[in-house]
Amino acid sequence: MAGFEPVIVAFCCEYCAYTAADTAGSKRLSYPPNVKIISVPCAGRVDVIHILKAFEKGADGVFVAACLEGDCHYENGNIRASKRVKYIRNLLEETGIGGERLEMVALSAGMGARFAEVAKEITEKIRRLGPNPIKSNSENA
Repeated sequence: MAGFEPVIVAFCCEYCAYTAADTAGSKRLSYPPNVKIISVPCAGRVDVIHILKAFEKGADGVFVAACLEGDCHYENGNIRASKRVKYIRNLLEETGIGGERLEMVALSAGMGARFAEVAKEITEKIRRLGPNPIKSNSENA
């Protein structure tokens, strides 16, 4: 779709993924400005309603960025988040939004370059998919 710039919401755990995003910025690594970062205490705290609200409010894609497995500051929040993302992907598929619009990534604090790479990859993927199918409905509400 010509001229389409997707809105991406990134829920980032504050200890690892958010720090990775900050590292990317500190190193002046570019990633798309349409990625809106929301810092959360732990990716395991991102609930179904948070992700669904992001889509309802106009996000074209969402990713949850957690700590690497075994490195979660809250022991197993990243594992909980991974299970929740799988559940929500199925839900998005059933509702017609499309499960491929939701991703889960694991990052450590020092992975700024990887954060920038993931942000670019997800933006390109969503750009190919086109706008969120419920976006036009939510904008008219």
